[in-house]
Amino acid sequence: MFTYNLGQKHKYYSLYKKIRSDILSGKLKYGERLPSKRALAENLSVSVITVQTAYEQLLAEGYIQSKERSGYFVAKVDLALPEEHTPIEDMPNKKEEYLLDLVKGSAPYSLFPFSVWARLTRKVLLDCGEHLLERVPCDGDFQLKSAICAYLYRSRGILTSPKYVVIGAGAEYLYGVIVQLLGRDKLFAVENPGYSKIASAYSLNGAKCAFVSVKDSGVCCDEVEKSGAYALHISPSHQFPTGVVTPAASRSRLINWAKDTGAYIVEDDYDSEFRLTGKPLQSMYSLCPERVIYLNTFSKTLAPSMRMGYMVLPPSLYEKYQALFGYSASVVPLFEQKILANMIDGGYFERHINRLKTYYKGVREGLLQRIKGDKNLQIFDTGSGLHFTVRVKNATCDEQIKSCAKALKIRVKCLSDYLFAPLKNCENIAVINYSGVTVEALNKLKF
Repeated sequence: MFTYNLGQKHKYYSLYKKIRSDILSGKLKYGERLPSKRALAENLSVSVITVQTAYEQLLAEGYIQSKERSGYFVAKVDLALPEEHTPIEDMPNKKEEYLLDLVKGSAPYSLFPFSVWARLTRKVLLDCGEHLLERVPCDGDFQLKSAICAYLYRSRGILTSPKYVVIGAGAEYLYGVIVQLLGRDKLFAVENPGYSKIASAYSLNGAKCAFVSVKDSGVCCDEVEKSGAYALHISPSHQFPTGVVTPAASRSRLINWAKDTGAYIVEDDYDSEFRLTGKPLQSMYSLCPERVIYLNTFSKTLAPSMRMGYMVLPPSLYEKYQALFGYSASVVPLFEQKILANMIDGGYFERHINRLKTYYKGVREGLLQRIKGDKNLQIFDTGSGLHFTVRVKNATCDEQIKSCAKALKIRVKCLSDYLFAPLKNCENIAVINYSGVTVEALNKLKF
């Protein structure tokens, strides 16, 4: 009888591995009969189900054979002994714990409006019923498109028709759609430094990228004009990671460039809801709806797992969109679209945004109070979005900044971590992204 030590966890898996090992090593010979399930269970002091599960796995993989009324027998196997693998549940968690994470870009889970979402979920089920099982048009549910239009007018002063709004499964998906609309053979100008997923998404979809410098006055217009690009991806309201706001003169110049060359501007308005001081800035789409594609998501306002974003297309591109994608269905479930539409229409979404802004104002002030007293730290903050930058005057290099922060259990990245190409005056600047910071974590800081 077998004398296996199975341990305390995953006993069926341990038994499976030990019998398999004995078969592959030759300890159990071809044709040899295995103990009955009940006999082996009693011998090893485990349940019959444990043995049965192990036998079924061995049987499925061809290590043993089953003969009716005779039991289980070792099959003929001519394989080398495989490497041992630890079950996923047993793998150690190597994720480093930080007291303060200034890299994570999602809101604390405690801020998600669970009660509102649950209430609207029940409402949608009752109101829509079987309609939720229907096919959704490629550009999304009309109720949500209309709700977004009304919200954009109230919050950003953008006047457009629901017809030109396209719902998609997050920003990366929409970047891919934009490439197909504008052409895989076209050159896309991308901000440097910038959000790495933008250039990656364009490249993965076959487009080529040219990197244009971001300076104190925003993206360098001279470089854009000389790049030969057919499209410019820009975040004019609050550039990531520099935090720069593109001034009116630069916006006008870029729009004139687009008009003169027939190019398009992708206005990525990823955190415009969180302008914590002053009124929201005018969007570039409002200035030139025929040459600007407006894009935003709900990742910052609700949760990263909310894979839902939208873009507003110029009329000419919308017609092309329908020609390319009109045959397909929306990639976002109708159920989620209906819940979000009700959330926006009922005013819950904007109330949620206001609560988030109040919360983040407190977090931002808490961080600034701790930083302002240090003469070696120079703050660059425009009051927009959920991050600002700090130059560490006495730092020898960026690695020293990150190393010192790590010693304090703080995770941080520097401007240089977001560079696509070398750029001057980016040294010793830390990016303070506080969108994932909690008040509790702030209170635990020892400086």
